[in-house]
Amino acid sequence: MSAQHDRYSIRPGRASDAADLAQLHASVQLQAVTGGQPHPGIAAWVEDLLDGHPSVVPADFLVAEESTTGRPVASLVGLRQDWSLAGVRLPVAQIELVGTAPEHRGNRLTERLFATLHQRYAAGRVPLQVIEGIPYFYRRLGYDYALANDGGATVPAAALPATEQDRPDDVGGLTVRPATIADAEALADIDHCLADGATLTCLRDAAQWRYEIVGRRPANLSRRVVAVLEHGTDVRGYLVHGARLSAAGELMVFAAACKRPADWPQAAAMHAHLGHIGRQYEALAGQPFSAVRPILGPDHPLVRLAPPGVPRRPRGWYVRTSDPADLIARLQPLLRARWHTADLRWPEPALIISLYGRAARLEFTNGELTAATVMRDTVSPSTDPRTHAAIPPGALLQLALGHRTLPEVLHAWPDCLLRDRATEHFLTAAFPRVPVQVWPRN
Repeated sequence: MSAQHDRYSIRPGRASDAADLAQLHASVQLQAVTGGQPHPGIAAWVEDLLDGHPSVVPADFLVAEESTTGRPVASLVGLRQDWSLAGVRLPVAQIELVGTAPEHRGNRLTERLFATLHQRYAAGRVPLQVIEGIPYFYRRLGYDYALANDGGATVPAAALPATEQDRPDDVGGLTVRPATIADAEALADIDHCLADGATLTCLRDAAQWRYEIVGRRPANLSRRVVAVLEHGTDVRGYLVHGARLSAAGELMVFAAACKRPADWPQAAAMHAHLGHIGRQYEALAGQPFSAVRPILGPDHPLVRLAPPGVPRRPRGWYVRTSDPADLIARLQPLLRARWHTADLRWPEPALIISLYGRAARLEFTNGELTAATVMRDTVSPSTDPRTHAAIPPGALLQLALGHRTLPEVLHAWPDCLLRDRATEHFLTAAFPRVPVQVWPRN
């Protein structure tokens, strides 16, 4: 072992790390916002993650410890959650709070933490890791841009609808009010209805919704406010927004859902509520309320039905999978359903997709998908006659998560190769674009 490795050890987090990790991350995260001072919202977030968060236990943190002092000098955390891709459950780990004390930077601690993290998830068969953060940096650690996040137009405060008393009263029979823990079961039911649709979503059960409503410290940077859309006593949807205005005076919107698509045309109730909340925050903080900024895609119903706003470029989530062939195998029920809907039958006993390292073997009976297994890849998949398609892992991530269609991938990746037009037609139906409506459990 090198002297540099002797200087540090990597270990799982412990509950007793709370004070040290809160101090560490408060001192290295968002320092441009605080002018170099510790960020209290980051400290409260770390403390909450180590104190009963429904998606985290202390061991989900990884800590780089200085051997001579036993002091944590770098760490990160993986928040485990289930996402639903058009009805297929996918275990996901969202990586957050990657930070190193300034005096210990340059020792490749981030690389060591991620290597340990990836080994952990490979052993635990967590197929996807996702992260936001420094542009391009995480590509060096095996991540690819594979999901769009954000991009909905920012709506100026003056454009928001208001009721006669400037309150979000009855609009089309629907009202919006703050959520209570008594709403948790209804909110979980809405999430499960959404999971059966054609979107990529992050599921929450009733316990997780209760945590979102009342579980976080007031100072926690990741604390959100949940409101419900209801008709009489029937909860029809939800709206999730920030607990304060941003530095630019914007009210962030993180999620919005309606159980019944027919209720979306009456979404003006949500926009009026956001205007009301923004003006409340303005009065409390003495800070001008400038706009509503949805952290939602431009095709989200709340965005499409909003007053005209200023378009924005989507941000990116970086995604990693240790085994793209296993990811294809996990999507077997979804692929079968898509081919069945398109009335397509594969004419051979198997379809082999090389991922330039391992391969996915899809087996068919009477043209219907019956099994998906992972196999060793051929030495030269581009020339092997048994291989129907060769897809680079980064391209596969974009296809599997519905970020890009096959024609788009073929245009961007010269090393995405298909044996014939029949294969192209079959895989085009397998991988359509999928709307992203993910609000992670941070």
